[in-house]
Amino acid sequence: MSGKKLVVLGSINADHILNVQEFPRPGETITGQGYRISFGGKGANQAVAAGRSGANITFIACVGEDDVGRQVRHQLEQDRIDVAPVEAIAGTHTGVAMIFVNRHGENVIAIDAGANAAVTPDYLNKYRQHVVEADALLMQLETPLETIVAAAALAKANGTTVALNPAPARSLPDELLSCIDIITPNETEAEYLTGIAVTGEEEAHRAASALHAKGIRTVIITLGSRGAWVSVEGEGQLVKGFRVEPVDTIAAGDTFNGGMMTALLEGRALLDAVRFGHAAAAIAVTRPGAQPSVPWREEIDAFLAKQ
Repeated sequence: MSGKKLVVLGSINADHILNVQEFPRPGETITGQGYRISFGGKGANQAVAAGRSGANITFIACVGEDDVGRQVRHQLEQDRIDVAPVEAIAGTHTGVAMIFVNRHGENVIAIDAGANAAVTPDYLNKYRQHVVEADALLMQLETPLETIVAAAALAKANGTTVALNPAPARSLPDELLSCIDIITPNETEAEYLTGIAVTGEEEAHRAASALHAKGIRTVIITLGSRGAWVSVEGEGQLVKGFRVEPVDTIAAGDTFNGGMMTALLEGRALLDAVRFGHAAAAIAVTRPGAQPSVPWREEIDAFLAKQ
């Protein structure tokens, strides 16, 4: 376990997953198979990926006052995560995600925030010392935006590295972007933030430059199976991913983020940390579901040793 401290602030969901041949069109009823429920939420997925990768991690989040919330909290503890700042919120349910996975392993997702909406600035303030004392803060966009802005400002004011996975895709205020040290959008999210459609390396370079202009030093645009465009202060290159046969891509980006941040906090160089994140994600896409697909450190090391 790394001595440096990672705090993840984010969402917790119960994922309801159904496999289909093709995604349904409006008004269409289709037959699926393999229905299952697993634990997810971008925040929880990234926390689990970091915990299983060996990070020294604390998670700030909320669950509902329900059986799912109790089960999730227990599972997170098994994944080597400090869950002291994960509270059960009376009168609400744990967040829910409805997920279709098609025969190509692609997914579409709809979310009901539930208890994730209770991760407010006041809730953050109860656990602010965790952020102040952390070496890095990792966030996503499934909790209230005002809390993400407040957490980023708090971290920046106290010398904590701020990493943002800007998912789900949406436009973001410059107030937030100016506090970010590391941003990890995929192609869609990069286009939302910059207006540049990322179809290749040239467009990735342009999008990264636009994000650098917002004050972000390190831009990592994930490109699925192609890898990631990694740019530091305008100097960019493609770091290729690993070729595997995917089962589904649920939590692939989350696994990448949690693994990469763990590697960075261990003192690895950025490109090496990205490669570590690629390896974790490559393993995850060969397995179904969100958190059930996330590999442990021993698996990632063994995978890299074979490359």
